[in-house]
Amino acid sequence: MRPRPQYGEYATPEEQRAAIRAPADHEELTAASGYAAAHPPRPTTTAARPSRTADRIITIALLAYGLVTVLSTVPQIWDFTDFAKTWMELAGIDATFTNTAQGDLWGRIGAIVFAAGWVLTAVVSWRSLRARRLTWWIPLVGAIVTFMAMTVCLVVPLLGDPAVVSHFGG
Repeated sequence: MRPRPQYGEYATPEEQRAAIRAPADHEELTAASGYAAAHPPRPTTTAARPSRTADRIITIALLAYGLVTVLSTVPQIWDFTDFAKTWMELAGIDATFTNTAQGDLWGRIGAIVFAAGWVLTAVVSWRSLRARRLTWWIPLVGAIVTFMAMTVCLVVPLLGDPAVVSHFGG
């Protein structure tokens, strides 16, 4: 047996394993035993994934903010006639919203789309958090997509109202 290597000298792989008490790798064991194994051995350790604490906090905060937004918006757009009246006042339209039947239908569809979008975003975010992947962007993208879909639902009855169309020069 050779003496322990000095600083700057190279040790053989066997000497390195003996020094750190690591088992031989699969290829060396197979060659030493003279047979090929049907399955390679499973790794004894796995690389630790980062905990991503900041990502978790940001994701949960964004989902909480989204939930508060959904819970405060859904009742407003569920009663679409009142929502349209307020919107028309803010837009400077001095008229009464008359497209109430279509408004009620599309307001409720918009409310359901908004709530379902948040639920879907929360589920996807939760799965991504459990897999320890970077997740903070999912609530942002979910909010943008959901808000755009809900906006389409709200614009349909508004543009179907003659007062709104005439105000914008239609």
